[in-house]
Amino acid sequence: MIVCPNCNHPNPDGAVQCEACYTPLPATSNCPNCGATVQSDAAFCGQCGFNLHSVAAPAATVATVAPDVPVEVPPLANPDPLLELLQPNALGLDPVANENPPAPAPLPPTAVAAPPSAPPVVVEVTPAPTPAPVVEASIPTPPPEPVAPPEPVPAVEAPAPETVVAAPPSPARTQLQQITARLVHVQSDREIELPPSLSVVHIGKPNDRIPPDVDVSGFANSEIVSRVHADIRLEGDAHYIEDVGSSNGTYINNLPLLPGNRHRLRPGDRISLGKGDLVTFLFKLA
Repeated sequence: MIVCPNCNHPNPDGAVQCEACYTPLPATSNCPNCGATVQSDAAFCGQCGFNLHSVAAPAATVATVAPDVPVEVPPLANPDPLLELLQPNALGLDPVANENPPAPAPLPPTAVAAPPSAPPVVVEVTPAPTPAPVVEASIPTPPPEPVAPPEPVPAVEAPAPETVVAAPPSPARTQLQQITARLVHVQSDREIELPPSLSVVHIGKPNDRIPPDVDVSGFANSEIVSRVHADIRLEGDAHYIEDVGSSNGTYINNLPLLPGNRHRLRPGDRISLGKGDLVTFLFKLA
């Protein structure tokens, strides 16, 4: 049976969507270590704590076999005896031809015409005329004119400075407010803030496999809570809770949450760890 995370309607095993609200149901699989039913995107098995991401399919090895293709070698051609008889002095009977082989005819010399030489160019250089010396005439300097003393400037009183009243700063937000999720323990009215930096918050008690982010060992009746009990996942702006194989189960608004299924938390949802509503939390957003 698969419980719908939206309306908590029980559906038969193998169902793809909820029969009541048509919400897509989460896919489940089996733990390769113990065979327990877990959610497909779960990181650890809630029953044995096995790391589900460590299982990787071995890479297939493909052997490369060279094809057996026969290589054909063409047969050697035998020389034609008739072509050898057509060569001059093929049988070696003429002794003169053997002693004086024909020499290659020399190539006729090639005449190269030289380009006609250009007549030399004569350049006449005319000396530049010498400039006449310039005689500077002396101009008499007039005597300086008397300078009158400056008139005194009357003192001008500076106006009194005006008093500027600073306006009170307008209230403005210096940073964006961040929504924080909290769990309120119903039996003790104690608030626990969920770490905003964690995408998965483990709820349980101290153990050697998965240390809890929310430790309930200090609350009353904590003996009914498993060491690895439940996880709260943060996906975007939504929070989802799932039971990871606890012994006494997890209940949302007094309805059981089956292992492998998850429920989207909304403000005011009641989360009970174990039976009897002895360890209960309220989900809040602030």
